[in-house]
Amino acid sequence: MSEPPLHHLYLHFQELPWSLRTLYTATLLVLATGYLFALLHLYGSHAGRDGEPGLSVRDVVIAYSGSKESTRLESALRGPMASMLPTSEANEIFGWIHGGLDKAVFEKDIDPIFEKRCLACHDGSNPHIPHLGGYDNVLETAQLDEGVDIFTLVRVSHIHLFGLTFIFFITSLIFSHAYVRPVWLKCLIVAFPFVQIVLDIFSWYLTKVFEPFAYVIVIAGGLMGACFAFMWVVSMYQMWLYKPSERFAARTAERRAIG
Repeated sequence: MSEPPLHHLYLHFQELPWSLRTLYTATLLVLATGYLFALLHLYGSHAGRDGEPGLSVRDVVIAYSGSKESTRLESALRGPMASMLPTSEANEIFGWIHGGLDKAVFEKDIDPIFEKRCLACHDGSNPHIPHLGGYDNVLETAQLDEGVDIFTLVRVSHIHLFGLTFIFFITSLIFSHAYVRPVWLKCLIVAFPFVQIVLDIFSWYLTKVFEPFAYVIVIAGGLMGACFAFMWVVSMYQMWLYKPSERFAARTAERRAIG
């Protein structure tokens, strides 16, 4: 059974000039590096929130929906801020929280820890991170952890929607030069990550009211990464290692003869 004819606007990587293939390669390499650092940041931001090593679905639930068992300060010190101070000092803070948040104990034992370890960043100059200077400010963070607030989710959502759309638009545009059959499968691979972006981000909000949506966040993020990896590998392989079929070779020769 013969294959359908190639679309007259379709150009395979091997039919592109070296300069364009070099541009695509450099772009994919930088995007892959950025994606790797994004995954490392994601791990560092969420891992350990449940008090256990590694990243789990429970960590994701705590990040968005909060914890009914600990305060915001505890969740941060067990999770993304765990490496910022020694275990002994963290345990001292936990003891102060569970001991009743006594002001005299804070001023004598706890405040010096925050001054030494935290105030370089948490000095109140950045409105997007908690201010840890003084008893009253710390007391606000020592309340029951309710997860990320809605305003922060909205702010982060629009950044992710724009940023991820640009990343997958560029990756998919490059991947469009790959030879993948059937064509419907190629179209599905291109469209699939955009569906996952929407599912992932809307599940942030839904997890706040129904915790099992955290599984949607994890699955959508995994599928998004799988699509990126597949398009990246196929594009790089077909750009430099793939041997074009006679169909491409004949068409390239014909164009050169006409040109």
